[in-house]
Amino acid sequence: MGNTIENRHEPRLAYRWPVWFGEDVTRAVFPGLMEDVSSGGLAFTCQADQGHLRQGQQLTVRFSLPRFDGRDTQATVGITRTGHICWAAPAGPGAWRIGLQFDVPLSLKPAEEAALATLCPNDVP
Repeated sequence: MGNTIENRHEPRLAYRWPVWFGEDVTRAVFPGLMEDVSSGGLAFTCQADQGHLRQGQQLTVRFSLPRFDGRDTQATVGITRTGHICWAAPAGPGAWRIGLQFDVPLSLKPAEEAALATLCPNDVP
């Protein structure tokens, strides 16, 4: 890995789960795979033609996160957010890594919630 400077306000939760995205999710949607998520945005990989996804482009994404409540470890909650592409980088032939910043942050911090659920698995709110 190279030396990179990151301006993250909170830790990100590494989470591999399907994500669906498009400029308008009522029309064409495309699949991707989430890499990590925070309250302010997410990173995902997808197959796309060069130029199809560009920095500054507005997208709507649908994804799921764990419920972090301890009752059912497989339970997830569906989320839809709009945001803009902060960065797009090649990730192999026809594949791209995308960084998306949400227009409206999540009401939770996924990495902190996951850490609390691990530390206190029986404490259900």
